[in-house]
Amino acid sequence: MNTTVTHEIVVLGAGYTGMLATVSLAHRTRKLDVRITLVNPSARFTERLRMHQIAAGHELADHRIADLLEGTGVVFHRAAATAIDAANRTVTLDDGATLHYDNLVYALGSATDTGLVPGVDDHAWTLNDPRLAHKFSTELTKLAAKGGTVTVCGGGLTGIEAATEIAEAHPDLTVTLISAGRPGAMMGDKARAYLNKALDRLGVVRMVGVKVTKVLPGAVCLESGELVASDLTMWTTGVKVSPLAAQAGIATDAKGLIVTDPTLRSVSHPEIHAIGDAAAVRMPWGQLHGTCQTGMPTAAYTAATLTRLLRGKTVKPFRIGYFHQPVSLGRKDAVIQFTNADDTPKRWYLVGKAAVFYKQTVSNSPVPSFKLSKHVNTPTQLSSGGRATRKTA
Repeated sequence: MNTTVTHEIVVLGAGYTGMLATVSLAHRTRKLDVRITLVNPSARFTERLRMHQIAAGHELADHRIADLLEGTGVVFHRAAATAIDAANRTVTLDDGATLHYDNLVYALGSATDTGLVPGVDDHAWTLNDPRLAHKFSTELTKLAAKGGTVTVCGGGLTGIEAATEIAEAHPDLTVTLISAGRPGAMMGDKARAYLNKALDRLGVVRMVGVKVTKVLPGAVCLESGELVASDLTMWTTGVKVSPLAAQAGIATDAKGLIVTDPTLRSVSHPEIHAIGDAAAVRMPWGQLHGTCQTGMPTAAYTAATLTRLLRGKTVKPFRIGYFHQPVSLGRKDAVIQFTNADDTPKRWYLVGKAAVFYKQTVSNSPVPSFKLSKHVNTPTQLSSGGRATRKTA
């Protein structure tokens, strides 16, 4: 009699990292007695890094998760996880179902935190949800017909891309970018100078070194007490993660990210693998920040690592280094700052059409990677970080 018990793997979250981990796992474990279940509340795969394009009025392809999983044997369960019982290894879903896992891949990602400043939750828009981004684009079109003001709060890469996308698509609107620090502060001087020229060309007004203390229905209030008129306000600063891990008693840091060992397994519950924005991953120079260029390798690495563990093989620690900061400046312009492994800028950078081509080639839609991963083993690292990742922390 066959007494083999199917090994249950549950993946929570079908964002960039969750999807890649799932598809890669399905390919790598196809000869093992494994059942993989992917849990996500939406049936549509959201290209989070391109949400600013939706907000500006561009349409993206409608990718359905079930279609992306076709042929993999993965079970897709459309629901949201509401609780994790780490002791009994179960996940409770909002549709009443309870899933058992032998291994859990925690890929719930992050979202813009709207609770840090009063009024943001009520009066500002975010890029957390494609449905809200579509609604924002509708409001933007109405506003453009009569003229008005749009304020983007946050001078990080998301804020820069949103402001330039909106300004290019709607040149009759006044777009203001409010930032506590210099936009593009992480770039070298020359790349940042090009960025500022692009902002000038698109007519983006900058208010730098100021802090927003409240968002009102038609304005934002600065720390100085000044009111900046704003018909539409987009909030792109501040990050929060799901509270599920902390609520379950899984070891997390102060921000709620799962603390991982060198193989991206929970230090308190090694059967749980955390990837992407949900994981606190440390390299010798410090903790990785949430970006696609490090998140996707954590997914590919975890798929390979979990497969090796199931086969009784040893695994090597995860190593990664940054290598670029790609920033789109509308549809026709971009700047790419190449970096050292610790994300500090190198001398080299790309601008203009060459940068647009580079960004479209290297960091465009992840869907082709998902499709390729059905048939071949996904590389676990695009940049290992070289000697920098082997230094003592």
